This record gives sequence, structure tokens and C-alpha cells, in this order.
Amino acid sequence: MRIPNHIGIIPDGNRRWAVKNGLTKEMGYDKGLLPGVELFKCCKEIGIKELTFYGFTVDNTKRPSIQKNAFIKACVKAVEMLSKENASLLVIGNYDSPIFPKELLPFTTRKDFGKGGMKVNFLVNYGWEWDLMNLKDNQGHSRNSIYNTIRSHDISRVDLIIRWGGRRRLSGFLPVQSVYSDFYVVNDMWPDFSKDQFNDALNWYSEQDITLGG
Repeated sequence: MRIPNHIGIIPDGNRRWAVKNGLTKEMGYDKGLLPGVELFKCCKEIGIKELTFYGFTVDNTKRPSIQKNAFIKACVKAVEMLSKENASLLVIGNYDSPIFPKELLPFTTRKDFGKGGMKVNFLVNYGWEWDLMNLKDNQGHSRNSIYNTIRSHDISRVDLIIRWGGRRRLSGFLPVQSVYSDFYVVNDMWPDFSKDQFNDALNWYSEQDITLGG
């Protein structure tokens, strides 16, 4: 099986899962924490080099405050949980905004935890416009210099993006790094994550013809 170097994760469907299970919408975010750790361990086991989780976007913060507070809290917990594993953690997002959780400011520079190892990135209060805002000053420059200008320059090109929750859109996920990504959709909601879903995505990816435009 051909294994991707870098996998991007869009863990969608938390609110719909909560409503389906008789809970209020904001209660769904906390149910996505253990699946995140389980997925991390699955990636570690097969030798994935880099993993990026879509935490929340600038647009997500327009939701009702009770939901906003819940997903911010869940993102902080997720980073703290993975800081207890062997990983190299980085949080990318608009950290100048008051919305950005102060607990995650130390993670805006990549840090190794435990024995280090797989790179794990979290997009927190992330917006594609924020990420690319310096590009207009680098028109006509080389590809490498432009790449180094984007705020997410420490995140490599994404080979495979997996989105839970059935939606078929990228929702602004790392527009530069995802330009050649294969995109796989899981119809189940993120809190219902299973290893079989992940393996199905890998099997599908292994069958794709990777040309990178060639």
C-alpha cells in the first residue's frame, strides 16, 4: 500500500452527531477528542510523517457563543492531550485576535513532546485570507519565496485530506498545501470515527493515480 506523507483531517459533524444523540449542539465537540487521539495513534502506527487537524476557522467564531466557547475549549484540550504523546506540535491561526485561546500561544512555535516524532498541526482560528495576506507583496517572486511568505509555511504539502460528516467541500483548508491533495469523504460523523473508516480512506488513496499536474 502506498502511504501518504501528510494527511489533513476535517473532523466535521460534531453538532449533527449531538442532535442525533439527544444532546445540545455544543456538547458534540467534546465527543471528538478521543477520536483525534485514536487517529493520531493510527497514523503513528503506519508511519505517517505529518498530520493536520482543522480545529476551527475565523468564520466558525460567528456561531452562537455557547458553541464558540465549546469548540475553543475542545481545541485546547485536544492540543493538551497530544502534548502527552510523542509528537512535534504546532498551532497555526490568527493569534493576534482575542478569539485565539491564550493557552495555545506557546504552541505557535513548533515544539517536540516526549520523544518527538510525527509532526501534528492544528488550525485554530484559521482563515485562508489571513494565511495568504502577505502574498500580494511577493508577486513575481519564485515559488519557494512565495511559499515562505504564507503564514502556514511550516506545514508541508498535503497528500490526502479526509473529511468526516459527508460534506464535499474544503472549507478553506490550507489552500496552498492542498492544491494537489486527494480528497476523501466519510459520511459518518466525526465522533463516530473508527479505524475501519481510516483504513478505507488509505486503501482508496493507494489506488489513485498521482500525477501532480504531469
